[in-house]
Amino acid sequence: MEVFITGGAGFIGSHLIERLLSDGRKIICVDSFNDYYDPEIKKGNVAPFLGNSLFSLHEVDIRNADAMEGIFEGENIDMVVHLAARVGVRPSLAQPLLYDEVNVGGTVRLLELCRRSGVKKIIFGSSSSVYGANEKVPFSENDSVDAPLSPYAATKRAGELLCYAYHKIYGIAVCCLRFFTVYGPRQRPDMAIHRFTR
Repeated sequence: MEVFITGGAGFIGSHLIERLLSDGRKIICVDSFNDYYDPEIKKGNVAPFLGNSLFSLHEVDIRNADAMEGIFEGENIDMVVHLAARVGVRPSLAQPLLYDEVNVGGTVRLLELCRRSGVKKIIFGSSSSVYGANEKVPFSENDSVDAPLSPYAATKRAGELLCYAYHKIYGIAVCCLRFFTVYGPRQRPDMAIHRFTR
């Protein structure tokens, strides 16, 4: 099985790659190594995989349609795991256009590439922020997600809806994962749990 992972140098992506490689899967990793946090941390996350013949790494922004298409060409991709995104609620308030370009525009480009390339399975990394001001606890996947409280949340919800549309129109199997506060080794340095343990 050949798996294409966007945002693979991040916390969640690097753990997924580690697991899939241990299962003998071929991994194509794309990451822009943006400066949301130190790119050297992300490079360190994937450094252990660089000598593995089943792993390839491409430093590409998902908004770069030509580069993304070039990576897809000649590959037999079975599944895409889309984890690349601009993250964080507060930064999205300061840079809403950037969040839209990456999280919505980048997702549409990737979905189109999957459609044209015949990829039939996509896992989309969404966020618990789509629940907005929901006061019901615990949350349920059936709770309302129609009142986002930040551009970040709105872009993640838009990504879910785009995935749903491509599923309904083109028959692509889609699974959207609404991550809450994920923690552990290699987590982002801006996360509260990382800060508390320092």
